[in-house]
Amino acid sequence: MPRTILTDSRWELLLKTMKSTGRIYDKSEHRMTFEGILYRMRTGIPWRDLPSEFGEWSTVYRRFNLWSKKGLLNHLFNHLSKMADFEWVFLDGSIVRAHRYSTGAASCATEQIGKSRGGNTTKIHLAVDSGGLPICFDLSEGQRNDIVHAESLVEQLDKINTIICDKGYDSKAFRDFVRRKGGRTVIAKRNCGQDISKDTMDWCLYKYRHLVENAFAKIKHYRPISSRYDKLERNYASMVSLAFMLMWLPMYF
Repeated sequence: MPRTILTDSRWELLLKTMKSTGRIYDKSEHRMTFEGILYRMRTGIPWRDLPSEFGEWSTVYRRFNLWSKKGLLNHLFNHLSKMADFEWVFLDGSIVRAHRYSTGAASCATEQIGKSRGGNTTKIHLAVDSGGLPICFDLSEGQRNDIVHAESLVEQLDKINTIICDKGYDSKAFRDFVRRKGGRTVIAKRNCGQDISKDTMDWCLYKYRHLVENAFAKIKHYRPISSRYDKLERNYASMVSLAFMLMWLPMYF
């Protein structure tokens, strides 16, 4: 029997959350299907190589694709992350390599796969709370600058207090945007003749930016996250949501 990771209590929480959307029925095989999806996310094996204990690989994949299309997996992450502490929010972006099999989707959209010096890439834009737990994220092409999705991440926050970012977010427009929302920013300035003395910002708080880097490090242990294999943006976003969801589950038990 392949290794599974969901305890009875954790599965009951996830099943209750999914059923609350009215988009699925309570079927006994859902648990092993869900475990099969998590198994593939953890190991990075092709869908066709899923162990038979999880059921037919095509059934598991079709269920994943359907749940992704319905937004169920994203809903799980969004529901669990409601416990976030919004006192400090850290923003950052991280590039992941898009495998050549992830290109060629039957779509006119870019599916958030872009060209950069590293080839085909996708960027994850992430906001984490005071404890380093993920709150929300966006996907973009790999060549997009972090500042492009900064306002989008802030708009998704329930509360806006202090936003901490690196120099990639150094923008007067973004600072003014956060200020209008009732928050303040801790953002280092680029070395372009600007005043970057110790009195201009809270450097002690700025050092805690490693919390968002830690979140990226945790989800990149999963091969389908660190190397994108999914052709569709929604499917890759669902995999990222599952990885972030696993970071939140221990907070409930």
